[in-house]
Amino acid sequence: MLKEAPAPAKTGTKSTMNDALSHLRTAAQELHGAMTDAVAKRGGAAKSDLESLAQKAKSVADSAKKNADAERDTAKKHLTDAVDKLESSEMHLADSLDASGQSFQNSVDKAVADMRASVQKISEAVAAKRAARSQK
Repeated sequence: MLKEAPAPAKTGTKSTMNDALSHLRTAAQELHGAMTDAVAKRGGAAKSDLESLAQKAKSVADSAKKNADAERDTAKKHLTDAVDKLESSEMHLADSLDASGQSFQNSVDKAVADMRASVQKISEAVAAKRAARSQK
């Protein structure tokens, strides 16, 4: 089951922020895995699966926005890019609910690609945060 992506901690400690980013990355990775699993099902993804995944993508995007608001510089840019990709993925999932045939498949493929890109951007934010901490 997908875990709810956490909001950043209000304590402001470095380790808590890193934990929040790590949890966000884990949630995004789990969502990507669930999306690829749904697509790989015999007969393709069920519309009910896609509705649920769109809601979870919105939740992860909201969490990423909260984390981005608490970050600075490079990590914030990566998280902002991740939010854009998450929102795009959510939009493609919503589009797929009204589509059929090749249009459905194209929407789902775009959603998975955007989700994969968002996971990459979140990972880059984690790396940027670690690099900034190690330079201090």
